[in-house]
Amino acid sequence: MSMIRDLRAAVRPALRKSSAPYNTYDTTRDPSASSAVVDCAVYRDGKRLDTGACQTPHEAMLRVREAGGFAWIGLHEPTEAEFAGIAAEFGLHPLAVEDAVHAHQRPKLERYDDTLFTVFKTIHYVDHAELTATSEVVETGEVMCFTGRDFVITVRHGGKGSLRALRHGLQKDTELLAKGPSAVLHAIADHVVDGYIAVAAAVQDDIDEVEIDVFSAPAKGSPRGSDAGRIYQLKREVLEFKRAVSPLLRPMQLLSERPMRLVDPDIQKYFRDVADHLVRVQEEVIGFDELLNSILQANLAQATVAQNEDMRKITSWAAIIAVPTAVCGVYGMNFDHMPELHWKYGYPMVLTGIIGLCLAIHRTLKRNGWL
Repeated sequence: MSMIRDLRAAVRPALRKSSAPYNTYDTTRDPSASSAVVDCAVYRDGKRLDTGACQTPHEAMLRVREAGGFAWIGLHEPTEAEFAGIAAEFGLHPLAVEDAVHAHQRPKLERYDDTLFTVFKTIHYVDHAELTATSEVVETGEVMCFTGRDFVITVRHGGKGSLRALRHGLQKDTELLAKGPSAVLHAIADHVVDGYIAVAAAVQDDIDEVEIDVFSAPAKGSPRGSDAGRIYQLKREVLEFKRAVSPLLRPMQLLSERPMRLVDPDIQKYFRDVADHLVRVQEEVIGFDELLNSILQANLAQATVAQNEDMRKITSWAAIIAVPTAVCGVYGMNFDHMPELHWKYGYPMVLTGIIGLCLAIHRTLKRNGWL
């Protein structure tokens, strides 16, 4: 078991580095942009139009209405004041605006007039050298997406999971980007679910480590059942993961099955693939939860068994000590006419009898596994 644990420790950094590439994306705002706007661009025929200096969302929409195409506006943690002008410009529903500003929403898909409002929970794996009872395993963020006929507005909350790399990658696929705003919505959904898959692989590694530790011999000085805190903490983190994955399944199924005016029919096929991947991740997360339940129960059972073994050892030694206690108690009475009181060999005979009885009891208990 120790060899397996050492091997896992050796390969852990490489596994986690490869499983969470999205954590390295730049999350800072564009210094040339104002307020919470990270990027603002106009796309036509799958290509980004060169606008020179950074344009405002109002200027982007004017250009879209004049020349066609769509605008993609990215924001990071906007305040109500910063988002008010954009909401008025694009006619966003106040309820959706409130959700986008304050965040802490569950994954969902809502339609307001000619706008789709989609909420995604992003999950990022928190690297740690050793899993403890207080280790943070996953960190959550949010991405809200307003999808209209000629615009996409993304609102991101959280320090990680920037969409800048996603935007740059999507701009290279002009054929897909030419499908319009729904192509951007699909790319975001696919990006989020791919993140789930990577995090699930890293969490599986942590669960395997805990499982090995529970069923291997405990370290010297470490009692059985000492892993319960780590297991419970990992279970809490898996529950947080589950809250991000499970509610998103229904929105992805709606986007892949129900015809929508704002979703290109060709893009709808891609949503089916995202939904399939999401189902697989959901099954893995449910499996994690059930496996951790079993590991926790096994750990508690081991602690109970260890306590029973300790009690048997204490009882065994108490039984052995009871023999000399009883004999010495008899011969400790001060009577003149005690049997064998003046016998020359009485004292060594009593000691020999005590030792013989103690050895016999010890051998019997040892044979029965009590000692």
